[in-house]
Amino acid sequence: MSTAPPAAPPRRTRRRRRDWTGLVFVTPFLAVFTIGIVAPLVYASGLSLFRDQLIGGRSFVGLGNYADALTDARFLEGLSRVALFLGVQVPIMIGLALLAALILDSGRVRAMRFMRIGIFMPYAVPSVVAALMWGFMYGDQFGLVAQLNEATGLALPSPLSSTWVLAAIGNVVTWEFVGYNMLILYAALRAVPEELYEAAAIDGAGEVRVALSIKIPALRPALWVATLFSIIGSFQLFNEPNVLQSLAPAAISTYFTPNMYAYQLAFNANQVTYSAAVAVLLGGITVVVAYVAQRLTERGNRR
Repeated sequence: MSTAPPAAPPRRTRRRRRDWTGLVFVTPFLAVFTIGIVAPLVYASGLSLFRDQLIGGRSFVGLGNYADALTDARFLEGLSRVALFLGVQVPIMIGLALLAALILDSGRVRAMRFMRIGIFMPYAVPSVVAALMWGFMYGDQFGLVAQLNEATGLALPSPLSSTWVLAAIGNVVTWEFVGYNMLILYAALRAVPEELYEAAAIDGAGEVRVALSIKIPALRPALWVATLFSIIGSFQLFNEPNVLQSLAPAAISTYFTPNMYAYQLAFNANQVTYSAAVAVLLGGITVVVAYVAQRLTERGNRR
C-alpha cells in the first residue's frame, strides 16, 4: 500500500518569503546607493537643464548647457590635458606596479614585508598632503630644487613651470598609487595555482619565462581592474593641481582640468547650472572611455 507524499506548500508563498529575505540584506546597500549615488546624479542632471540669468532668474534651456560645454574652449582644453595625462601616466604607473608585484612575488627579495609596506605606504598619505610635500620639493625659489641650484650652481628646469607641471603632477599621482595597484596585482599573483609553477620548473623555465608565460597572462583581469580605476581617477584629477596652483598660478589655470573648471564655475563664478552640465558631461565621457577600454580588453582576451 503506497502513501501519498505530503503536499508541498504553495509555490507562491515560498517565493514571497525568499524575496522578502533577500530584500532585507540588500536594503542597506540600496539605501546608501540611492542617497550617495543616484540622488546626486539625478539632482545634478536636473540642474544642468536650467540656466541662471541676471534678468529673469532660472529658466529651462533643455540641453543648451551641454551644447555650450561641447564648444567651450576651456572645458575642451582641460579635457585634452587630462587625456594626455591618462595616455602617459597610467601606462607608466601600471607598469611600475606590475614590476613591483612580480619582484615581490618572486620571493628573492629580502625584507619582503618591509618592501611591501614601503611601496604601499604613499597610498596612505592624503593626496592634499602629498601635493604639498612634492610642491615644496618642486619649488625653484624655496624648495629642494632651489637648494640643489644653490649647492651646485646649476639652473635645473623648474617642475612648476608650464612646460613641466603636468609631468610633475603625474609624478605625484604615480608616487601615490603605485602601491595601491601593486597590492591588487600582488594579491592576484598569490592566487595562481602552484601546479603551473611546478610544471614550469620541470620544463626548466626561469623567472623571466615564468613571468611572461604564466604570471602576466594570469594577471589580465587584475590589470584590467587596476587600469579601470586609473582611468576613472585620471578624469577625477583635482586635488593635486588644485593644491599646486597656489605655488604655480602662471602654469596651472582655474580650468587646468575639467573638475577644476566645474569647481570654479560653481563656487567662484556662481554658474551652478552650467557647472552641473560640465560635471555630468565629464561623467558621461568617463563612462564611455571606461566602456570602450573594457570592450577592447574583452576582445583581446578572446583572441
